[in-house]
Amino acid sequence: MPPTDYTPHPVDTSDIQLPKELTPLLEAMAKNVHETWAQERIRQGWSYGPQRDDAQRHHPCLVAYEELPEAEKDFDRNTSVETLKLILKLGFRITKE
Repeated sequence: MPPTDYTPHPVDTSDIQLPKELTPLLEAMAKNVHETWAQERIRQGWSYGPQRDDAQRHHPCLVAYEELPEAEKDFDRNTSVETLKLILKLGFRITKE
């Protein structure tokens, strides 16, 4: 059984501001986060269902990114934002070729 006293300690990225030119990258990353998640769920035998049902392996978010409710898109965007901010915090640069 896993320990119950785990406390996450993500890197503090609150001092990092994403440049506006990364906005298209952010949305592309958010979509890819969803696509990767959905691909893995489908590989595990999950399929679309109007309500989440773990026993039947149905999930309402197994739809195209564009069809997701905005709250679900925001979850993927937040994951992407924090990933981009961490990259910058660690001193890496993001450039487009």
